[in-house]
Amino acid sequence: MGSYATTLIPVAFLLVTVFWVHQDASVHTRRGTPVYFSAGSIEVSKPATWALGCLCLWIIFMPLYLTCRRQAG
Repeated sequence: MGSYATTLIPVAFLLVTVFWVHQDASVHTRRGTPVYFSAGSIEVSKPATWALGCLCLWIIFMPLYLTCRRQAG
């Protein structure tokens, strides 16, 4: 039973943060202040892109989202 908890807790945390990022980015987009990141030809500005980035590369996209969110206002 303990091994299930050690697997489910991080997965649940990941899914909750991905859901929050999508919801928060959607709110910012509706307000007209989208959370935006650009580096060369890479552009991240849509809520679904932020959520997918957090789902695939959480360790990179979550801090990046929080930083860009602060700049978006």
